[in-house]
Amino acid sequence: MTAALYLLRANKKVLVIEQESIGGQIASSPRVENYPGYKSISGTELTSNLYDQIEELGCSYEFEEVLSIKTEGDYKVVVTDYNTYQGRTVIIATGAKYRRLNLDREEEFIGNGISFCVACDGAFYNDRDVCVIGGGNSALTIALDLVNNTKSVTIIQDLEKLTGEPINVEKILKNPKVNVHYGSKVLGYIIENDEFKGIKILEHGIEKNIPCDGIFVSIGTIANTKPFENLAMDDYKYIIGNDCNETSEEGIYVAGDCKSKRIRQLTTATSDGTIAAISALNYLKKFD
Repeated sequence: MTAALYLLRANKKVLVIEQESIGGQIASSPRVENYPGYKSISGTELTSNLYDQIEELGCSYEFEEVLSIKTEGDYKVVVTDYNTYQGRTVIIATGAKYRRLNLDREEEFIGNGISFCVACDGAFYNDRDVCVIGGGNSALTIALDLVNNTKSVTIIQDLEKLTGEPINVEKILKNPKVNVHYGSKVLGYIIENDEFKGIKILEHGIEKNIPCDGIFVSIGTIANTKPFENLAMDDYKYIIGNDCNETSEEGIYVAGDCKSKRIRQLTTATSDGTIAAISALNYLKKFD
């Protein structure tokens, strides 16, 4: 949407194709406190504001799944599950999806004991015991939001320390409702009478059962780049872009969490969108 904003303000015709929901992963964040200009704002409100901004400028939106992109002459052809679109240039900003634990019966209990999104499922666990899997900043943000209304929050971290921002680590360690298991790995789920009852972990070589009413998994992401395998990617399937965010194919740009880069944050994603849009505008000058 940041890329669309810059292109629309340059009087270009813009189509945004979205497979799921507007705003990507940040839309599911219950609280954003590291975006300039806002002391605190929900991801839903932030993305809604940006959507309203580009809609007012005339942005077109289609909710479809992109299957492939190919070049035909001076045009890029985008094939979706419903239609085919042509444009002079394409910006890929498909982000990443939540990484899963890939344990037995996981699919069965997603949304019914296994969650990824606090904004979506947090309210189901008021006054109940929950576990958060992961120890990075996203996991700590989830834990801090949950601890306000749950009975307890247990963090399962595979490392020997929490790796989130120091200010969040401090809040977590000071909260009496939070317990942390370091050096721990989830081995499986405790299911009784087809109900989620907890998790089995391996903590420093010792197997333990952790009873809980639900878990929130926050162990990183996987790039949503499968339709673009014709482009150069790194070993983890993130799309490689140069300093101008142009991919290995001229006229196709990449922005956000699907790009190969060291730091993935909301602010770096918006920066990528800006760079990609300006690069695309420079590319389009060849057709004037």
